Amino acid sequence: MKSSVFIGWPMRRLPPLSSLRAFEAAARHGSFKQAAHELAVTPTAISHRVRALEEYTQLQLFVRTVRQVTLTEAGSVLYPVLKQGFDAFETVLQQLTQASQRKRVTITATHAFTAKWLMPRISRFHALHPDIDLQIQASDRAIELTGQTFDIALRYGRGPYPGFNAQAMLTDEYAPVSNPLLQVRDLSALGSVPLIHFEWARESADNPTWQKWLDQAGLSRTALHGQLRYSDEGHAIQAAVAGQGIALLSLALVAEELAAGHLIQPFGPSITGYTYHLLTQVGKEPSVWVQDVADWLRGEFEASG
Repeated sequence: MKSSVFIGWPMRRLPPLSSLRAFEAAARHGSFKQAAHELAVTPTAISHRVRALEEYTQLQLFVRTVRQVTLTEAGSVLYPVLKQGFDAFETVLQQLTQASQRKRVTITATHAFTAKWLMPRISRFHALHPDIDLQIQASDRAIELTGQTFDIALRYGRGPYPGFNAQAMLTDEYAPVSNPLLQVRDLSALGSVPLIHFEWARESADNPTWQKWLDQAGLSRTALHGQLRYSDEGHAIQAAVAGQGIALLSLALVAEELAAGHLIQPFGPSITGYTYHLLTQVGKEPSVWVQDVADWLRGEFEASG
């Protein structure tokens, strides 16, 4: 009986995939720290994996300094090959999965903006794009954008936002508003009606607060009736609608209440707030449906401005 010999394909001799991914990410960012953010590991883990790859190849792939890493000649040869390979993997996998999955776009924004500006407009979006699902991540925490999983971030501030494509959408205005049943008509009401405050996530002299408004209006801070303080901007809006006092609020966020007559703006002046920015990640090519959502948001901002 003759023995049979199976001749198969030759085995690939490659270093661990984790080392290749760590090297490619570090080379793309020029930083072990940024590569660690992307791969959800520690910078030490990235360093170890790159070191393992250098030991495997017997080549130095990076020149390491305190703040950044740069490719050596050998690293410059290896990097584009790996990048093209990983890009090809990502493209094919997206093509395979997108055919069987609904399109989904993740937006991150603050609680108050989500509740008062974004949510009332969602039905209009779905009427235009019934095939796209929106996932809203609402948070008032000053989260680190780098490494977060989102497609579009709506941020309220002055910027800049390094590492992101940031487009200014709308600069907000703050003004005193109240329930019409309080019959607030002029500045004299400040001595008889409580002022409603809310806490800002970050303390800054630029925050549009009652203190800043009084200074701009040239009014004394001592002739005030009383104060109500809330930790959340959304609660301050609800308190104003409920007639608990006069609130200094974003005109963009209470536009619906003003239009419906639930709130009125009895007097000025108004003061400038911050600017809403639409952010997308640099180096991450947005899909067609992410572009559709971004275009829709731009249109809504333009209409509300």
